[in-house]
Formats: sequence, C-alpha cells, structure tokens
Amino acid sequence: MKYIIYTLGCKVNQYETQAMETLLNEHGHTAAGDGELADAVIVNTCAVTAEAGRKSRQAINRLKEENPDAIVAVSGCYSQLSPDTAEKLGADVVFGSNDRVKLVEAIENAVAKGEREKNLDKPFERRVFEELPAGAVAGHTRALLKIQDGCVNFCTYCIIPYTRGRVRSLPVEAAAEQASELDAAGYRELVVTGIEVASYGVDLKGKPDLADVIVAIAKAAPHMRLRMGSIEPSIITEDFCRRIAETGSVCRHFHLSLQSGCDATLKAMNRKYDTARFFEATELLRKYFPGCGLTADLIVGFPGETEEHQRETLEFLEKVAFSDVHVFPYSRRPGTPADKMPNQIDRAEKAKRSKQARAVAEKTRRAYLESAVGTVLPVLFETEEDGCWQGHSDTYVLVRAKGDKLRGLVKNVEITGVSGEMLVGNTV
Repeated sequence: MKYIIYTLGCKVNQYETQAMETLLNEHGHTAAGDGELADAVIVNTCAVTAEAGRKSRQAINRLKEENPDAIVAVSGCYSQLSPDTAEKLGADVVFGSNDRVKLVEAIENAVAKGEREKNLDKPFERRVFEELPAGAVAGHTRALLKIQDGCVNFCTYCIIPYTRGRVRSLPVEAAAEQASELDAAGYRELVVTGIEVASYGVDLKGKPDLADVIVAIAKAAPHMRLRMGSIEPSIITEDFCRRIAETGSVCRHFHLSLQSGCDATLKAMNRKYDTARFFEATELLRKYFPGCGLTADLIVGFPGETEEHQRETLEFLEKVAFSDVHVFPYSRRPGTPADKMPNQIDRAEKAKRSKQARAVAEKTRRAYLESAVGTVLPVLFETEEDGCWQGHSDTYVLVRAKGDKLRGLVKNVEITGVSGEMLVGNTV
C-alpha cells in the first residue's frame, strides 16, 4: 500500500504523524513518492481555531481530488470535534485524537476489503496515555517524544480540552527508555512535547514534574540536545531552571504561552498568570540560560480588548524583547465561552492590531539576531543548497554556513552577520 499523510497543527500532531508512519512502514507499506498516486491518504487534522478547521477540510478535499481512487482517512482534533463533517467530505475512515494503532488497522481494512469505519471515544473518559513509537517525521533530523496529552486549563478561547480530554502522562521510566533508543539511533536533537507539558505528572504515582522527566531524559540520552515544546510560565521557577540547566542538554530556547500582554485580557482568557509572573519567568530563564531565545504566541483582537489593552500588549512585547512572536488575530471557535462574549472585534480592527504587533515583534527579532553576531552557536544542520548548509542553533535561529556532509551533525558556528531571516557564519 502506498500512503500519503498530511499534517496540520502542533508538534503533538507531528509526533503522532511520525508514529503512524512508523506503524505503516512496520506493516510493509511505503510513502507515495512525488507525483505518485496513493492507495490511502491520511489527514491528521487540527481544530485549535476555526481557520485550522477550514484548512483541515480544504486538505481533505484536495487530497481526495488528487488521489481519486484512494481511501481517505481522517484523524485528529477536527475529526474528534466534527466527525459527521469528515464523513460528508468523503472520509472512509474517521478517527479522533486517540487510538493510532487501531487507525492504521482500519486503513488497511479499508484498502484491502473496502470496509469503512468510524471510531471515536469520549475524550474525558480517557485515563491511559497512548504510547506510540517516538521518532522523526520522514526527512527530519530531529526526533519527537510526546510525554503528555490532554489539558484541563479551559482557556475561554480554546476547544482543545474537549478534543484531547484530561491530563495523561508517559511515565518517567518509559520516557527515558524511548529517549535512550533515539539517542542510540543517532538523532542529535529531541523535541519533548505534549498538549500542555506544564501539567506533566499530575496523574502519575508520586507526581513527578516536568523537571523530573527532563532530567531523566537527559541522563538516558547523553548525546542529544533537548528542546521543550510550549510551556506555561507558571512552572518556571528558580528550582525548575536550575535543575534543567544542570543537565547541560537543554537548548537555550523556550516557547512560552503568552497570548496577551494585558492583565485584563489574560483574565478574560482565563489564563493562570499575569504579566508580572510572565516577566519573572523570562528573567529566570535568562539568568540560567544567558542569550536564550524566547518566543511566544500572541492573540490580538480578543473580545472586549480595547485600544488601551492593545497598547499595554505592545509595550509588554518591547519589554520582554522576544526573539520571535507568532501573532494570531482572534478566531472565533463555536463551543468556547469566548465565542459568546460581547464586544467582538471586527476583522479590519483585528488585522490592524495584528500588523501593529508584528511590527514590534519584527523589531525585537531583528535586535536579537544582530546581538548574535560575533558569538559562537552550536547548530544542528538539516538541509544543503549550493554548497551551503542550513540548520537551527540551540537558540532556535536558522543559521547558514558552508561545509561538507553536515546533515544531522551539530557544529559550532561563528556568526558573522544577518541575512534576511537567518544568521550566517563559519564552522569552527
């Protein structure tokens, strides 16, 4: 069987896609080559925003049209939320955000016997973490390890708790074992991810926390550098920073869930921190990881957000001086409290505020890039073009340098300048 997998959304989805690839390959199936028709197309969907849902539907339609004889399988958060829509779009196999092993079996049955299947559970009844093979998406040099699933924060704009359910964690010993296998396989960077990794361990005996599992992974995989997925500022304490810094393995890059730089808006979003606590977290990270890259997600145009609130957010962006910010205009998501809030912001105003926030983010990003000139950064090289290799530094900045056969290697690079969106330099 030839298959195509199309992935939308977060690193957890990327992890689950590579797990499906591993399972399919173990069963003797292969990915379709460029221009080759597939026997099965799989869309791993996202529902974090209404726009993500639209893109998921668009992907299903496009792949079905490009592969008219293929069976169509749909999984992920969007199909968990809207399985009937997935069926109406022509999906032969509809799963949600769980049971990837059964999904692979259902795809095989659909191809071999023409059997259709719709298999969904109730997310809040899930009690067990679904262990899947860790590894890398085809063609990638960094591996992914999912250590946590689910979220019970119930931010007012977010549908994900209803698609992923309560918190479930991979036991520390199992996480360390998988990391050790990836280290032995030759990967040199591991992204430790989850839906809400700050809540790691609350469901496990003894309640190990995120620092506990990071320390164990670092010990089990001494040849890999570790990169964490998005983390909540509430867990960033002096003790947390000290412990993960002592491993010597954690990359100097942290992606923080900001969402707004205004306390009134954060409260309306039901976030569990204020700007003072967030700023304290950034100062601690910079203390223990000098020169670290700090990136964040930002939502602008949230219901009830005034021009004064927007001004506070822009000032906060400048104060923190992020190395990059992902700016999103607020997207209404039916089924969430924010969708029913008064004082919704119109599209034009959200576009204006997005432009303002991106301008500030570009200013701080440029300053961060320029501050790296003259320093030496360890870079994991990934791709080559015309004798130049590109890869990401430990601070998660794209770096270009000349070299020979550098793919998958970590090399120190002396940074000599900034070129557009990336740094350039020479290996040393």
